[in-house]
Amino acid sequence: MSASQPTIASGHPLDNPARASLTGPHAHFAERRGRVLRYPTDVAPWLALPDTPDADDWADAAALAGPGASLTLTALREPPPGDWEITFHAEGVQLVDAGLAAAPDPEAVRLGPADVPEMLALVERTRPGPFLPRTVELGTYLGIRREGALVAMAGERLHPTGYSEISGVCTDESARGQGFAGRLVLAVAHEIRERGDIPFLHASATNTNAIRLYESLGFRLRRRTSFLSAVVPQQLPVSGRTGGTGGGQVAALH
Repeated sequence: MSASQPTIASGHPLDNPARASLTGPHAHFAERRGRVLRYPTDVAPWLALPDTPDADDWADAAALAGPGASLTLTALREPPPGDWEITFHAEGVQLVDAGLAAAPDPEAVRLGPADVPEMLALVERTRPGPFLPRTVELGTYLGIRREGALVAMAGERLHPTGYSEISGVCTDESARGQGFAGRLVLAVAHEIRERGDIPFLHASATNTNAIRLYESLGFRLRRRTSFLSAVVPQQLPVSGRTGGTGGGQVAALH
């Protein structure tokens, strides 16, 4: 992976992908307070702030989540206010399709709500990143089974206009070394391209094995980013924009 940082045009959908998703193809999932949006807590953990949040935005984020709640943020240009407890922070990379040999996989099966218990169990064993009871609603999920058991999967998460994120890529320890992850990534990428969108994904900057795999498949580095989880203060700040913690309304956009 090149150490140089690619130049990024201002306002690109992938610069703030959670917000671009919740104001675009995933608007039907969005819950809103002021200028802050989020997914339902059983769908995805992501909170979407404006590109340059002000004190009122942070107050609205706190009120939307509630005192003591944990929020997951990405693509932040500045940290939360000092009274928020940061519980997790990691550097990451954002990779985008630069010539994937995307194709259907003959063994891949489509996964849906009935498969969620198995998907959650696989995620618990492999820890690929956030996957919740309704995450499967965000897009296509494909899996590979062995003797009836789900041993590998990959699917879609964030969906900025024109793009779709490949996520939930995981393989059970019993089935590793057989190329399932790469095959499923290419199969999901095929589904994304068939809709006319461009596949992209995120990975931890320290997960060099995954980055090498994704680059070998045809992804390239677009930008470096960060992932952060923080706990809302018990004493909620007051937002002047929405009339304080009691005056603003939480609105579902669907």
